[in-house]
Amino acid sequence: MSALPNARKRRSPAEVVSQWWQSWTSNAPASDLACCAEGEVERIAKDIGMPASEIRRLANLGPESAELLSRRMAALHLDRKEVAQTHPQTFRDLQRVCTLCESHRQCARDLARNSGDPGWEEYCPNVATLRALNASPQASRRE
Repeated sequence: MSALPNARKRRSPAEVVSQWWQSWTSNAPASDLACCAEGEVERIAKDIGMPASEIRRLANLGPESAELLSRRMAALHLDRKEVAQTHPQTFRDLQRVCTLCESHRQCARDLARNSGDPGWEEYCPNVATLRALNASPQASRRE
């Protein structure tokens, strides 16, 4: 007996979160997470090694909360699209860390005032990763 063409494919929790994250970071609604039962969110969190509270917080903050990362990368002459393509997991982690950062106001103020000022390195939780990307070969750098 063959599978019905209209049958829904059952997705693993990791696939649900991955699809949600891609939707979330591309400004699409995060409906996959919203329709998950509490136990399912907990199971997804355990599967991907992230606290459920962090997943919920990311969903509540929305995709625009990582916009400062794009601005910081531009200030560092890093090509956001190239980094996302060549290092997708690193880029998603940068977005997650930026979204959950407690220094959004200071970062926005510093970027507006003088994006070249290295003061951001004192409070940015992504500083080590951004430094590493900044030191990488020109493939990830904006000319």
